[in-house]
Amino acid sequence: MPIVIGAKRESDFTDPIGMLGDCHRRIEMFLDVLVRVSEQAHGEALNEEQRGALETALRYFREAAPKHTADEEESLFPRLRRIESPDARALMARIESLEEEHICAGRSHGEVDDLGRSWLRDGKLPLEQASRILTLLLQLRDLYRHHIAIEDNEVFPAAAAVLTAIDRRAIGSEMASRRLGSREK
Repeated sequence: MPIVIGAKRESDFTDPIGMLGDCHRRIEMFLDVLVRVSEQAHGEALNEEQRGALETALRYFREAAPKHTADEEESLFPRLRRIESPDARALMARIESLEEEHICAGRSHGEVDDLGRSWLRDGKLPLEQASRILTLLLQLRDLYRHHIAIEDNEVFPAAAAVLTAIDRRAIGSEMASRRLGSREK
């Protein structure tokens, strides 16, 4: 990612809640790229810039985004479930809904990835498939707007308030392992 002067510095593993929010910004950015390419090219031949953008965005959702989902479902949400406080209990219904949305998003991303790879491989998409990929991407954009707003405005602030320093360190360590472990394979 390019460095923008005056931009907020990205969080690191010592601030896992901040990292989760940073991931949301990347999800929004790469989803916008997919929507823009699909709207511009309409399934027709891609220029070099569109092709590179499509490949990069598809790879992000295939490789990096699942780690973000695991960060939430395997590290953050279980710890919130264990906390005995009114704030944490109030989040439980929200968290269950978010987990269901992760499943829906995963299915849609799988189909988008298949269609996008076909587009890259074949050079074009039939009209029906071009329409389908754009429909899926617009649905994903709507899902993420809602989903990210709940996490950024409700879940993450509550987590920051109720998680202990030990929990935050453990979450950060687990997040690092997901990313560093995948580099060794």
